[in-house]
Amino acid sequence: MKTTSRVEADGFLRAPFAWYGLDEAFTGPRRLMQVGTAADGTVQHGSMGHGDEPSIKSEVGSAEKERFAVVVTVAANPVRRTGDGTGVLDATTVSSAAWLAGSGLLAHTWPASLDHALRDHWLDQQTETAFELADDLDGPAWTTLSLPVDGVPVPFHYRESEFGWVLAGTTGEVHIGAYGRGMSAYGLGFSQVKDLSAYGA
Repeated sequence: MKTTSRVEADGFLRAPFAWYGLDEAFTGPRRLMQVGTAADGTVQHGSMGHGDEPSIKSEVGSAEKERFAVVVTVAANPVRRTGDGTGVLDATTVSSAAWLAGSGLLAHTWPASLDHALRDHWLDQQTETAFELADDLDGPAWTTLSLPVDGVPVPFHYRESEFGWVLAGTTGEVHIGAYGRGMSAYGLGFSQVKDLSAYGA
């Protein structure tokens, strides 16, 4: 399991919202990944890894055999003033979770036929596409999938691509996004993380 730095763990502990991960049906390794903060240092979102630590697909021969799912928790915030009152912070919606999950999956993807020098250009194009898709959750690229969150069925927006799958939904005070490869999204369940030590914190 990847060791989590104290700084990373502190970021998760400082969050003013509950974190979500895969429920107890998942018995593999778990780890903290990254947190995202606003300009004033408030924790806005973060991701937790389950299963294999993803490598870049096609860069490593074993990537096709990887089994992982990453759960992204995003604080559900309306449009609001910044802490110093000088500006406005964007609202977060289920599209925010879909965008973070989609871009997270892309970070671990690299088409086999692509030259290393072209990857940044490819990533920019794909990231823009992921943003547009996340902004149109009712569009034809998405289907609806019902998955349990703390034992209660919750509707999620779901899409598959050649790189893996992405889903996003809302529960309580947070939006949940997830992405993965090698593990079926249809068998997943989510639950509130009560003890961060299970993730190495």
